[in-house]
Amino acid sequence: MVRVRYAPSPTGTLHIGGARTALFNYLFAKHHHGRFILRVEDTDRARLVPGSEEAMMKGLRSLGIVWDEGPDVGGDYGPYRQSERVKRHQQALEQLLAQGLAYRCYCTPEELEAEKKRLATLKLPPRYSGKCRLRPPDDPIYQSDKPFVVRMKVPTEGETVVHDLIRGTVVFENRILDDFVLAKSDGTPVYNFAVVLDDHDMGITHVIRGEEHLSNTPKQILIYQALNLPTPQFAHVPMILAPDRSKLSKRHGATSVEEYRQQGILPEALVNYLLLLGWSAPDETEIMTLDQAAKWFDLDRVQHTAAIYDYKKLEWMNSQYLRLLPIDQVIEYLMPFLEDLHLDLSKGPALPVAVELVRERAHTLKELAESLVFLYQRPTSFDPKGMAKHFHVESTPARLRTLAERLQELTVWDHDHLVALYDEEAARENIKRAELIHPTRLAVTGKTVGPGLFELLEVLGQKETVARLKEVATAIEEERLIPTP
Repeated sequence: MVRVRYAPSPTGTLHIGGARTALFNYLFAKHHHGRFILRVEDTDRARLVPGSEEAMMKGLRSLGIVWDEGPDVGGDYGPYRQSERVKRHQQALEQLLAQGLAYRCYCTPEELEAEKKRLATLKLPPRYSGKCRLRPPDDPIYQSDKPFVVRMKVPTEGETVVHDLIRGTVVFENRILDDFVLAKSDGTPVYNFAVVLDDHDMGITHVIRGEEHLSNTPKQILIYQALNLPTPQFAHVPMILAPDRSKLSKRHGATSVEEYRQQGILPEALVNYLLLLGWSAPDETEIMTLDQAAKWFDLDRVQHTAAIYDYKKLEWMNSQYLRLLPIDQVIEYLMPFLEDLHLDLSKGPALPVAVELVRERAHTLKELAESLVFLYQRPTSFDPKGMAKHFHVESTPARLRTLAERLQELTVWDHDHLVALYDEEAARENIKRAELIHPTRLAVTGKTVGPGLFELLEVLGQKETVARLKEVATAIEEERLIPTP
């Protein structure tokens, strides 16, 4: 059975790169009817951020990425926090030391730094000299209480080959791999060592992770071989780069799942967008649910090159979901944004009707909430260019009053009757209907663009429309609406 894992360190928020890695693992497991495991790699206690583990779990769940086994749901292969597996790591460490495949290194940080600087002056990459590897077994230092780390005794000849399911065969010469650290001076196992044991003990069959981990893979393969453990299959997904192909950072837009939520990106849209950062469906479909994606997802369609982040594409996808999701679901996501605006939703149309009116034009939940404001409170400001063009015309106040009177007389308030009234009034004045539509829109919404005017008025209601037209006509006459330069 396919068993894959997502193994974050609880050192911050859930970044979109991590979310995509989790998503690819989740979909791969579902496609192959396997198991998706969440493991928390929390042995680096100095970097732990309180609440981070819970925040990451919440972020994953918000995207619909749920795990079959993990620290909160349990499973047959636990514990699922790395810090709770240290005894197992230390047993394996003793095994490698006893077999002569690892050794104690007593070099001080000062000595290591001096060696690093020496190599830098020679324009050579930093690497451990192997000084402690050559210590004789009877060296007195072994009987001292001097602190030490444990290093892997890496072969000095030959190659370590990574058979990557995405990148193909990648060869690393052992001579360029220095004797890397397996455990710190306090006995804590480092990432490359602990991850091998945890993946093996949890029966992980495929390790799907970011491209930045490719350089760790030969080290991990050497540990598998030293412990005589079967090696899982590896797949390294491409990096996510900014449009200028630089490293993705906050200056390119939000970078955490929580930040996207705050900006008004729907979780369905975000997970759909992440799916397409490095993968494509066989028929090039772009909008798809997680269940649909699981039917198609496999590693043979993951691209080799970096995926380019495009916030405009994400916004476009979000706008598609704003239109496609059931209105009740959109409203559920929308409520926090409406609460931030402190709108009295009792003073206006039913919320489903209002949302249906404006959601076609919105790109984010934040935009959607802001576009609803005019339906629940009268505009207090008006587009300056619109005022200069439509309000500061001598005939405008009289036209708005006439429209208000005619609208007040309507016995049926619907789209067709509104259109007919405006057509009649335009014909009576021998003007184009647009010359009535534009000042009306500006008067009732404060803006020059928005939903179709007659659909808008139908939702706004007869009483409120008439009141706003009269109020603006008076304000124009009293010169209270002056456009700012």
